[in-house]
Amino acid sequence: MRGIKTLNLMLVGLLLSLTAWMAHADDLLSVDDAFKLNTPQIANGQIVVEWNIANDYKLYKDKISVNANNVTLGSINYSKAKQVDDPLFGKSEIFEHAAILKIPYQGEASETKLTVKYQGCASKIGVCYPPQTREFTLALPQAEVKSEQAAPFNSLSGLNQLLEANSGEPELLDADQAFQFTTDIVNGQLVANWNIAHDYHLYRDKIKTKVTSGDVTLGALQLPQAETIDDPLFGKTDVYHGQFQATLPVSAIQGQATVEFEFQGCSAAAGVCYPPIHKTVTINAADIQTQNTAAQTQQAGSDNTAAGNLSETDQITDTLKNSSVWIVIATFFVFGLLLAFTPCVFPMIPILSSIIVGQGDQLTTRRAFVMSLVYVLAMSVTYTVAGVLAGLFGENLQAAFQNPWIIGTFSAIFVLLALSMFGFYELQLPSSLQSKITMLSNKQQGGTLTGVAVMGFLSALIVGPCVAPPLAGALIYIGQTGDALLGGTALFAMSMGMGLPLLLLGTSAGKLLPRAGGWMESVKAVFGVMLIGVAIWMAERILPVELILVAWALLFIISAVYLGAFESTAQKSGWFKLFKGFGLVLALYGAMILIGLLGGGKELLQPLKVFQGGSAGAQAEQSHLQFKSIKSIDDLNAELAKGQPVMLDFYADWCVSCKEMEALTFTDANVQSALKNVTLLQADVTANDAIDKALMKQFGIIGPPAILFFNAQGDEHKNLRVVGFKNAADFHATLLKAYP
Repeated sequence: MRGIKTLNLMLVGLLLSLTAWMAHADDLLSVDDAFKLNTPQIANGQIVVEWNIANDYKLYKDKISVNANNVTLGSINYSKAKQVDDPLFGKSEIFEHAAILKIPYQGEASETKLTVKYQGCASKIGVCYPPQTREFTLALPQAEVKSEQAAPFNSLSGLNQLLEANSGEPELLDADQAFQFTTDIVNGQLVANWNIAHDYHLYRDKIKTKVTSGDVTLGALQLPQAETIDDPLFGKTDVYHGQFQATLPVSAIQGQATVEFEFQGCSAAAGVCYPPIHKTVTINAADIQTQNTAAQTQQAGSDNTAAGNLSETDQITDTLKNSSVWIVIATFFVFGLLLAFTPCVFPMIPILSSIIVGQGDQLTTRRAFVMSLVYVLAMSVTYTVAGVLAGLFGENLQAAFQNPWIIGTFSAIFVLLALSMFGFYELQLPSSLQSKITMLSNKQQGGTLTGVAVMGFLSALIVGPCVAPPLAGALIYIGQTGDALLGGTALFAMSMGMGLPLLLLGTSAGKLLPRAGGWMESVKAVFGVMLIGVAIWMAERILPVELILVAWALLFIISAVYLGAFESTAQKSGWFKLFKGFGLVLALYGAMILIGLLGGGKELLQPLKVFQGGSAGAQAEQSHLQFKSIKSIDDLNAELAKGQPVMLDFYADWCVSCKEMEALTFTDANVQSALKNVTLLQADVTANDAIDKALMKQFGIIGPPAILFFNAQGDEHKNLRVVGFKNAADFHATLLKAYP
């Protein structure tokens, strides 16, 4: 009975694992990428088997077995494993990051067939791979017979050899053997090459350079991405294994100079660290100048400099990888301030202002500050969490909220709130609920902080789903490194930068707005109109343009009526006459929108443009770029196979910056001229379905707007990729680089 119960538990575990596998198949690495099994080697009379294990994956010690023919294998010496309480296998020992097996063997065969079996899982997703089997054919070195073996105690050297042979400690290599170092001059830059021995690693933060003699200027040392390990001596740190190289820019050299490289590493098997190693390199001005001349000749007419090889988004990702946390926070805070003056944040101003104005005569500066701070913090936390999830799982949470039902409901809520500000009714809960909520509210500062926080949460997800280069760069960094802490910190700093103007405006309302009386009712009505404007602006994502134009026209005309546009000015104050003037302008503009709509126009800002004449009307129809729609990766590949340069535009109806690009950038004559011989493709990802997600995932795109440029061979100019809004002049400059 006990055996049957165990079998049932195993079957249930396998079923759950298979279900999770199917649910997260797109997020899993292939088994060879998750558990990279290197070709086994022979070292010091032992067979060495090594895995490189990806982050967030684990290999089970008891699932590993090694067999060989022609030779007899001894007991396996494992690298250090970690004891965990595994949800599937219970108490288990696992390997993370790396696993190393050293297996002594006996026999005189010249080769052996080695069979390695193993099994591992994805830790975060909770998905286990099927057991794996790999076979290798190894050439075995012939055993050497040493004279000392016959009588190991006949000499001091023989005794030392016997002690070393019976010692469990691995023999340490000389520093120059463990960390082989060479340099070269490439394209006028000093390139350092390291070849690190097996079971050794070099610390990234211990690699330094300095000038010891001569006159030369050194740039920042450019290092490749390292692997993060939990080092017993230094804790979480980045290290290098195997072979890698670093580039050191050199400039302003006079004659001859000497550069010193300092680095430090450890033996992972022995747990022994070497003292810092110093290597000096002598360079000559003549060598640098010769290399520079050759490099300039080779790259003439191209923009492929170190910075030019990276798009704006990738440069931001690189900043996250190579800068200190304080530089990252300051940089992204400034990015947020710049984003605060975009259409993605503007709609939040009337939302927050209407909340504060709704406090009436209870409003104070302190209360306005607290409510504004709660709104901004809720918006920032939501923006950060949504961004981190998008970076880790490749799912844009904001895009998921651009659903017609969600947008329609939110727009309706704004209309209801606006009508209550006009005094048509008061939004109240039943008295029994009011008393309970009042008790809870009295414990909060301001009494309505929960509602303010909820509005900040919804505003971040629904009102402003914009993808800009800083956001895309942070999400790419999180996706590539899994470092949600630094990426989330950057996103939070950017969100607070976006929210700073909101905080200042909301706080100032406590000083600038009147406390009570008729003025307060007028102010509430103004913000009610602004809320309706936000509702119409949001509804543009889901309703036909004709209905939106009618809504704007009615809003302007009805607002004009409330401003007294059609009332007599007899015996009225100067303020009334001023308001009537504004009302007449609004009424006239609303009438122009209706007239233009009846004539077939669809422009809000130029409603009468349709009546400019036949030729002008025809020209207006052609003022927008004509895109060919595609849906899937196969559609794109079919177009790229035609051998024509291609521009691919990712668009969505709910994307504010996409509509800015269409209205302000794609209508520019210079932009259209530069795209005359280019195939224009547009991927409409409004639905955000599985096909849309697959297409965006193919290029590492979180969401629109994003514009990609391909040459006639179908290769993307990734360094020119455009994410977010770009004005006509800057976009035209990008096009000249992509299609000279």
